[in-house]
Amino acid sequence: MDFKALLKPAPDKADLAMTIIRVIVGLVFLVHGWQKVFTFGFEGVGGFFGSLGIPAAGFFAVVVSLVELLGGLALILGLATRLVGLMLAVDMLVALFVVHLPNGFFVSENGYELVLLLGAAALAFAITGASKLSLDSRIG
Repeated sequence: MDFKALLKPAPDKADLAMTIIRVIVGLVFLVHGWQKVFTFGFEGVGGFFGSLGIPAAGFFAVVVSLVELLGGLALILGLATRLVGLMLAVDMLVALFVVHLPNGFFVSENGYELVLLLGAAALAFAITGASKLSLDSRIG
């Protein structure tokens, strides 16, 4: 194995690497959105949001659930990636401050480590957009 080659940047592989990250992050958002829509339901999510003191909890339950479900799917496909990344980053920012920050870092204690990672990834997609391996690049 050529260890020197591992230390050199591989810009020719950047699109593949970004695609892998985008698809996996999209899958995580899709599954969380699926859980909100089809397991908890909008009423369950709205009840939870209401218990946190979020105004218009029912409305935001629908918005957040659909942003995660459809936004996750859009990330997987690389469709409207910058817009979707921004919406998901805002979603994670709110989740960070309203739910997870007081619980500490570790996800096992409902902490913010996963929310922070997903929010950073979503923000990166909002900044950079999708890779060449995406519907965005096909559409132009």
